[in-house]
Amino acid sequence: MSAENDSAVGEQPASKAKVPAKRAAKATGGSSSARAGEQVESAVEPAGKAARVKPAAEEPDMVKPVVKKTAAKKAASKVTASKVTSADATPPEEAASPGGRQAKAAPKAKRAAASKSTSKSTAKSAPKATGTGNADGRPLGGKPESHLAMVRRARRINRELAEVYPYAHPELDFRNPFELLLATVLSAQTTDLRVNQTTPGLFAAYPTPEDLAAANPEEVEAIIRPTGFFRAKTRSIMGIAAALRDEFGGEVPGRLEDLVKLPGVGRKTANVVLGNAFGVPGITVDTHFGRLARRFKWTEQDDPEKVEAEVCAIFPKSEWTMLSHRVVFHGRRICHARKPACGACPIAPLCPSYGEGETDPEKARKLLKYEKGGLPGQRLSPPPDYPGQPAPPLGAG
Repeated sequence: MSAENDSAVGEQPASKAKVPAKRAAKATGGSSSARAGEQVESAVEPAGKAARVKPAAEEPDMVKPVVKKTAAKKAASKVTASKVTSADATPPEEAASPGGRQAKAAPKAKRAAASKSTSKSTAKSAPKATGTGNADGRPLGGKPESHLAMVRRARRINRELAEVYPYAHPELDFRNPFELLLATVLSAQTTDLRVNQTTPGLFAAYPTPEDLAAANPEEVEAIIRPTGFFRAKTRSIMGIAAALRDEFGGEVPGRLEDLVKLPGVGRKTANVVLGNAFGVPGITVDTHFGRLARRFKWTEQDDPEKVEAEVCAIFPKSEWTMLSHRVVFHGRRICHARKPACGACPIAPLCPSYGEGETDPEKARKLLKYEKGGLPGQRLSPPPDYPGQPAPPLGAG
């Protein structure tokens, strides 16, 4: 509080020396009668002179002149007192003592500073409603996951899947690039198991592109009918056979730009053939891979080519082909489309979508498929290291 405000509240002019205590209290803006008495005593003659202030009842003639002379000052005093009170909210007793206000203001300032510091620390520590800032990648709050953290988590998922599925492989039966190319085209809108049950008859009847290109379309349709969309697929595979015969000498080309020119062949089919028949790394974005890439927050894209581009940027090129197999294996066996078995998932601590499916371990184990659920796989002729059972041939069950 400034010195001016101190003098206005704590001190009174000498002309008010003989004002009674009650009127002095009103003049000082509502201070107590005891305080007014102190002010009157302090305004009389110095100590040593035995002067006493007579009560107001003994000197009625002194009251009126003082009131008249100090009417304006009383009004000014009230205004001053109200300004000081509204500005500082400090009682006159505190204002009169030099250290009174500061003594009480200091704890208030400390409390305000502590409150401000607490609110700042709370705001910093409070988790946000969204994001995957946790070390394990689960969506339990925290800051949004950085791109670098996502890349590290994605590569760790790949390593974990490599331990879970060391036997991951293409789940289509084939013996050469031509058979793999046709089987991949036939796998559209159906399961690999149904394709594997159908292709033995097709390959036995038409072992080379020249044989299939010269075949009767109706006979081909009858063989591949179990795969669905058999008329459109017949046109595609016979067109592929004719193109291989006429443009590539009856051989399947080993370049992406050549493969995608063939009828019914897109990037997904081309990458399957290149990665598994020619050893050229590529990512196969089928329905399983796209679904899991979004669940793992590797991408938000729906278009297969955009998914492929973004995922390729996360992993080394040498990992592309096997990464595709591991993710597809996981999608077919555990991370299903409709009801993922989250409670039985070995990479659940790394999955930001944990909880979308069944989290109870016992119930989740009942959802596992193929070898994870003790069931046959999709290949009639699986690799030697495959731990599950071979699939039955067509019509066997």
